[in-house]
Amino acid sequence: MASFNNPFSALSGEGLPAGKADAPKPVKLGRVVLRKEKAHRGGKTVIVVYDFAPQITGTQIETIAGKLKKTCGCGGTVKDRTIEIQGDQPGKIRELLEAEGFQVAGVT
Repeated sequence: MASFNNPFSALSGEGLPAGKADAPKPVKLGRVVLRKEKAHRGGKTVIVVYDFAPQITGTQIETIAGKLKKTCGCGGTVKDRTIEIQGDQPGKIRELLEAEGFQVAGVT
């Protein structure tokens, strides 16, 4: 039987730069929807975040609401698995939710 000559046997990895470390992939938490409401609020604008995936617990929603209120510097509340944030700041809300791992649809 003829011997197999490997053309790569003399190569080594010495002197090569280290490869890029694999960045941790963001956790996908599902899709949420934003909507802007003014009705029955005395003319004040509220951004409502709703349609959370079933695996998101009420405690997680409360935590996210707290982060949103802190980021926006305003008040808000959680009602029936929806978050209501006072003021018209959909950009900040979208940015934070995407950083948390949500796919955000609705108001831009």
